[in-house]
Amino acid sequence: MIHAKKPVPPAPREGERLAKRVAEMVPCSRREAEQYIEGGWVSVNGQVVEEPMVRVSDQRVEIDPDASLLELSAITLLLHKPPGFDAMAAPGQANRHVKPAQQLLSAATHASDDASGVRLLKRHFAKLTACVPLETAASGLVVFTQDWRVLRKLTEDAQLMEQEVIVEVAGEVPAQSLQRINQGLAVDGQPLPAVKVSLNSTGETSSKLRFALKGSHPGLIAYLCERLGLQIVSMKRLRIGRVSMTHLPPGQWRYLQAHERF
Repeated sequence: MIHAKKPVPPAPREGERLAKRVAEMVPCSRREAEQYIEGGWVSVNGQVVEEPMVRVSDQRVEIDPDASLLELSAITLLLHKPPGFDAMAAPGQANRHVKPAQQLLSAATHASDDASGVRLLKRHFAKLTACVPLETAASGLVVFTQDWRVLRKLTEDAQLMEQEVIVEVAGEVPAQSLQRINQGLAVDGQPLPAVKVSLNSTGETSSKLRFALKGSHPGLIAYLCERLGLQIVSMKRLRIGRVSMTHLPPGQWRYLQAHERF
């Protein structure tokens, strides 16, 4: 006769959830306690802990006297994307062919001169949505946001929002080439999106052009340059709407400041 074995009960987990301890200390609801923890206001043995599920027993748990739930607002991050990174790919899509730009967002790549005054939290790197595509080979401003209002603005008003892109091309650029782009080109009788272009600077071996265009049109600038026989050396997006990248180093990011509006 085969006797059924008694199920072995799971070993009891030591301590209690940090959120439960904080809820008793404040006192407040469990959800509010989780918000205090996620807001970086709670420390365990002197170290800030941002994970509500951490278990504690006899450790010293402290709550910052300046703790507030008002700062738990959705944030927007501005990244200076280097060439070779996919602006729109999710981190889970990373492979040997795709390098998501979002994987560059970390505490280590936060710009040291960020003037936003926002306290960096782990939760700021979660649930981010990439906005406004940028060619993989290009560098420049890429926006990631948790704020549905910013996402809606950059999506619904995309066709009205001007982008500024600096394009370096080999050699000198004939004035008639700039004139042709500004007058407008067509494909199969259909006009291409309107683009404004001007000469930004000229060097010994290359020239820099300033493109201004409304809407998201990946590949458009490259196509225009190819049509006119201009060889692109590099491409960098400096501005989206009224928000510019300023002096953000490649591979680093900063917070969108309170006064900045796209």
